[in-house]
Amino acid sequence: MKQELIARLEQGRLHDPFQLLGAHPTDKGWDIRVWMPTATKVWLEGALPMQRLTDSGLFVLKLTAEGYQQLPKHYDVHWDDHNGVTYSQVSPYSFDVLLGELDLHLFAEGQHWQIYEHLGAHQVTVNGISGVRFAVWAPSAERVSVVGDFNGWHGFRHPMRSLGGSGVWELFMPGLQQGDNYKFEIRNANSGDVFSKTDPYARAMELRPQTASYVFNSHYQWRDTSWLQQRKDFAWNKKPVSIYEVHLGSWQRNDAGGFLNYREIAHRLVEYVKWMGYTHIELMPISEHPLDESWGYQTSGYFAPTSRFGSPDDFRYFVDHCHQHGIGVFLDWVPAHFPKDFFALARFDGTPLYEHADPRLGEHRDWGTYIFNFGRNEVRNFLIANALYWLKEFHIDGLRVDAVASMLYLDYSRDDGDWVPNAYGGRENLDAIKFLQQLNHEVHSQHPGALVMAEESTSWPMVSRPTWMGGLGFSMKWNMGWMNDTLDYFSKDPLYRPFHHNQLTFSQMYAYSENFILPFSHDEVVHMKGSLAGKMPGDDWQKMANLRLLLSYQWLHPGKKLLFMGCDFGQWTEWNDSASLPWHLCDHANHRGIMELVRQLNRLYCSESALHERDFEHQGFSWIDCHDYSQSVISFARYSADDALVCVFNFTPVPRYHYRLGLPGEGEYQEIFNSDSVWYGGSNLGNSGALTVERQSWQNQPVSACLTLPPLGCVVFKRKQNKAQASTPLTES
Repeated sequence: MKQELIARLEQGRLHDPFQLLGAHPTDKGWDIRVWMPTATKVWLEGALPMQRLTDSGLFVLKLTAEGYQQLPKHYDVHWDDHNGVTYSQVSPYSFDVLLGELDLHLFAEGQHWQIYEHLGAHQVTVNGISGVRFAVWAPSAERVSVVGDFNGWHGFRHPMRSLGGSGVWELFMPGLQQGDNYKFEIRNANSGDVFSKTDPYARAMELRPQTASYVFNSHYQWRDTSWLQQRKDFAWNKKPVSIYEVHLGSWQRNDAGGFLNYREIAHRLVEYVKWMGYTHIELMPISEHPLDESWGYQTSGYFAPTSRFGSPDDFRYFVDHCHQHGIGVFLDWVPAHFPKDFFALARFDGTPLYEHADPRLGEHRDWGTYIFNFGRNEVRNFLIANALYWLKEFHIDGLRVDAVASMLYLDYSRDDGDWVPNAYGGRENLDAIKFLQQLNHEVHSQHPGALVMAEESTSWPMVSRPTWMGGLGFSMKWNMGWMNDTLDYFSKDPLYRPFHHNQLTFSQMYAYSENFILPFSHDEVVHMKGSLAGKMPGDDWQKMANLRLLLSYQWLHPGKKLLFMGCDFGQWTEWNDSASLPWHLCDHANHRGIMELVRQLNRLYCSESALHERDFEHQGFSWIDCHDYSQSVISFARYSADDALVCVFNFTPVPRYHYRLGLPGEGEYQEIFNSDSVWYGGSNLGNSGALTVERQSWQNQPVSACLTLPPLGCVVFKRKQNKAQASTPLTES
């Protein structure tokens, strides 16, 4: 027995304890070696006493060849611990390597999309013995140990086996089970620093402020087979997509002000969402995070649904319940950066492992976070496998990818000289581009019908175009330009709106360059920005009228829809993440009116093909008049293959009587929507349900009509077609 190995084991520096521990042949037979640094007495099954080696924690039993043959391959170890308690366990050091070479090879290449089934903690049965297989990637470690309540968090008790150049460490621990908590204790090979880390692949974590992982295997029985089958053929580009953005911690709370369970939220939220007419829910990040105030955007447990609201299977129930009631679920996903909390990914093995070493590449100074090293195969594999994990294991219908712009540009939010150009001298992050393209390719190929949406705020081309065209491959992109222009316009007093009319019309210059989502998200109602209602000018009546007009404009403009919770009933104050939404406001007529308006807009949006069938095609839209800036009026038509709607907006508090409007064809035009309806809290000024069409061409349209435009209002008209008219399209396709 090499004294050097014993010394390294005693010092917690032995990279492969299997060299020393377990069963080893000798000249005279076999040595059975057990490492028990806290034991006072150790024996094997059959009351075979083991001898302590000098003053170390190493115990040895010498057996003849015949004696060894009588010993089970996986033998029980019994010991009296220093606390006076007797324990027993099948020796972890009697098991062979469990991770296969192919798994390690694919991981090193960055192509193992199910790596989460191999790294982390997994309940398995090996040779008839149940336990937990641990594996972790830590290439710069000199020693890695599994620690937890099961060994008193003693880092010397259960050192793991190094799997060579892969950088992966492994150990099978017999007898451990669901719910056992654990971490990895790591000793860095260069510095000798010793520290404990949360498992990057942990499927469950303790409730903050605790930071340990715990063993979890799902036993949930899904009931959404029909939904998943239909999703494969979901023609989302031609179907209504109306997204309700939700922060689970503040949508509703219990009577004591605490969090609801995923299962409780599921029933309450689905009932509300269905009643309102939304098609999808988008959850702000629910992967585990240490700080409530980060809203989940500083993730510490990428594979663990936050324990704030229950177990991973509770979250599975949430998704399942949504699907069974026809509601899709999107998840906000954060691959752009991660927090510097030392218990998690940061400097994981004592070196910049998941992040870049150079702070010019590896830090977001504005956010106080690290940036993933997208050029490292194992890191890219970690992220893409994580995205696929949420889709496969939790049946998520799509991902909203946060802060894409920060990934695309090497000089994002950096001063001159504080960034490193790419190999060609440019500012484009080539590794991040490759990562995003690979991500989108794998998601779309492995999960047909699932969506990937980019929060991307620049003019980067072809974000939502296929990778084979040179695009990034996203399904859709948030239209941040439209959002900023629209909110800026609406914030202005109507007196000054004529001078900013272009902010309403400019979006049509680029509306079909990408597949756009029109977002009014949480970002617009926090950090002293005020609520949507609070941004509107005028007295309370005008604020609410402006809000009704704003939401009508969003729903009728080409593009899929996203609205943050609370905006759909016009809360006055900006969003507070530490309390429930002010639902009591819905008892007041004005706020109830906003809610009824959004409900009707969703009905209109879903029922009228002209409002969703050609969202991403220029043939689905035409201006009637975009030049009436002096009166702050715009009008346009929305088309499907078989139908058309006429939408007219008055952005002033002045009613417009006898306003002549060109119409795209003859027939009877019914007023099917009026944001000024008394049902929504308006003044009820309108057109008595229909228009009288005159054969007078106007605004380059063949016919026209005089109508009444309500103050700060929107009206929508639909042509009632007879059989003869139905065969005549309203516009060229």
